[in-house]
This record gives sequence, C-alpha cells and structure tokens, in this order.
Amino acid sequence: MIPSTVNHTALAAFNQAFGHATARLVQAPGRVNLIGEHTDYNDGFVLPCAIDHGTVIAARERDDMTVRVVAADLGFALDEFRIDMPIEPRADATWANYVRGTVKHLLAHGVDVRGADLALAGDVPQGAGLSSSASLEVAVLQAFKTLYRLDTLDPTTMAQIAQAAENRFVGCACGIMDQLISARGVDAHALLIDCRSLEATPVRLPPGLAVMIVHSRVKRGLVDSEYNLRRRQCEEASRHLGVTALRDATLGDFEARQGWPSDVVRRRARHVITENQRTLAAAMALQAGDVRRMGELMAQSHASMRDDFEITVPAIDRLVEIMQAEIGDAGGCRMTGGGFGGCVVGLVPGSLVESVRDAVAANYRSPGGERADVHVCHASAGASALD
Repeated sequence: MIPSTVNHTALAAFNQAFGHATARLVQAPGRVNLIGEHTDYNDGFVLPCAIDHGTVIAARERDDMTVRVVAADLGFALDEFRIDMPIEPRADATWANYVRGTVKHLLAHGVDVRGADLALAGDVPQGAGLSSSASLEVAVLQAFKTLYRLDTLDPTTMAQIAQAAENRFVGCACGIMDQLISARGVDAHALLIDCRSLEATPVRLPPGLAVMIVHSRVKRGLVDSEYNLRRRQCEEASRHLGVTALRDATLGDFEARQGWPSDVVRRRARHVITENQRTLAAAMALQAGDVRRMGELMAQSHASMRDDFEITVPAIDRLVEIMQAEIGDAGGCRMTGGGFGGCVVGLVPGSLVESVRDAVAANYRSPGGERADVHVCHASAGASALD
C-alpha cells in the first residue's frame, strides 16, 4: 500500500487548487522488474512486481467537458484542457502530456465521460526506472473509471490504453509491461507476463525475502532516445532471423544464423533471446523457493545487459558489485528498468537487509558524490479506488 502521507498530499493539493469538496481517492503503483529487461516490446516474457510506491489522485467529476489537473509534487503546476476539443501535447510541460494522452486515448476507446478535477501526488522517484509514468497513466484511468463507473474497463484494457498514450502521444516506444503490472499487480506476488498474449501468472515471492530497490542517483538522461534505438535494433534482428519478434527465435536459431547486419544487432538479439529463457527459468526458481538459482539468473541478466545490450553505466555496475558481495548466494541483484542509470533491484533475505544497506552506504557514491537511496519494498496489488 502506498504510504498514507501521499493520500494526504493529494487531498491537500485538491483542496488548495479546487476548493474543499468531496473527492474520490484512487491509486496505481509503480513497479520493479525482477528480471526480463527489454523483452516486452519483443513479445517476450517479463517478471515484475508492483511496489508500495506509486501515484495517488484525488478526483471529482465535473458537469462540463473541462479537465483541470494540479501536480502537487511539481510546485502545484497546473494544466487545463477540454475533452470536447482536440487534445494536443504541451511543449512546456511534459508531465501534463501523460495525463492529456491518457485521457485522449480513453476517449478513443468510446467511453461516456465528462470532465474532472484531478490532484496528483506520488512517491515514485522520477527518472529512477520504477515506472512513474505508467503509474500516473494508470492512476488517471482509475480515476475516470471510479468517477464514471466504467465497470467494463478491465485492468488489461486500462494497460493497453495507457501504453497507447505513451507510444502515440508522449512518443516513447515502450512495451506494455509497466502499465500491465501497475493495473494487474497481485499482493505478495510477482507476475510472469507473456507480453504477446498478455497472460499473467502470479508467482509468489518466497517468505522472508525483501525486495530492495537502490536508486543510484544517476538520472536516466539518455533513456528515451536509446530505448527507441534498441527497439529498432531488435526489429532489425527479427527481420534478419525471419521471425515476427525475437520471442519466436531460439538460441539454436541465433547460433545458426550468419551474415548479421552488424555485431551490435547480433548482440542485441542474443540478449533478448537469452533473457526470455532466463525469465521463464526465474519464475520456476521463485515458485520452487530456489533463491540461489534466482540469484544466478539475475547475475547473468545483469552481465547480458552490460555486455550485449549495453544499457548499464559504471556506477550501476559498481552498485551491483557492492550489493552482490554482501548478499552472496542467498539472493541476487541486477540493474532494473530501461537503463543508463536508475535503480538496482535486489532480492535479499530479511536478515541481510541492514548489512546490504550499510555496505551501500559505506562503499557507493554516484558520479556526483551522492549516496544511494535505499527502499525496502513489498510486492503490492494493482490499481484501485481507495474509498
């Protein structure tokens, strides 16, 4: 559950911006991906869990077609637009485009809604790779669903609408993992998601195992352009292998294929193909309570992201080394998220949480000299109304 302080922040922002009136509260969590990186847009497999950090919205329906939005965490920044007129992006307020795009694609889904007053608050670190954008998009959809009783708007459809908003309105060619786990998360479980069929299988986390998220304080400044580049490289690899998506290629197919367009494209393909195998194996390991095997797979995943997909940075690699040295074979850790900074995720026995935290505090500094931020999280449920 997202801390109650975030609820209070959203309500206080609503009252300040729109006057004291009854407002509904909704939430949508952020996520951390335990394994399966850059496989989602290749129709592959991912293993994320929703976390107890996310976005809360205080919302009230309106009698007209105006949507008014205040962002409590951005100095009470305001946005306003109408839903009976073309909804266009704002060049001067990126945050507002996540709301505008989500509402635009919700309307395209054919729902019957009017306007709304929305006050946003959250505690997902920006630029950390924990999917603050998907959390916001899904929370906006949950707000309209709750206000206008859109009972047919199921969680998977919400995820698809949110992904369309990010792809077509915001302009980031993300897969559906972030939105789907925010909408469909299961308490105390990760979800093994087939990103082609959207089938999601809950995988219970072993008791006593903490999900430790360590923010490197390296902001992911290159992630959008490099993310889109990696996607194009994967599409090129798929064409070379003669498959619809890299999910359809086996390691044998990869090893037999010659004449690659470039070594870079070859290595991108190897990462995705092997990462899909690791993700399926990881779900089996967690289900069996085999934390040692899970740790081995997380280490292999990090090495593949570093060497084949080239999305880690030296500070992240150092942070993984520090944490793994303390965890040993009792768990595992790896970079998580789109890459180029952001966070490391660790699966850590409760008895080692403090020693890992101490090791990070003593031995890690960002390139700017900052200490890492450590969050010990709980695998949480997906989007919901809070009242």
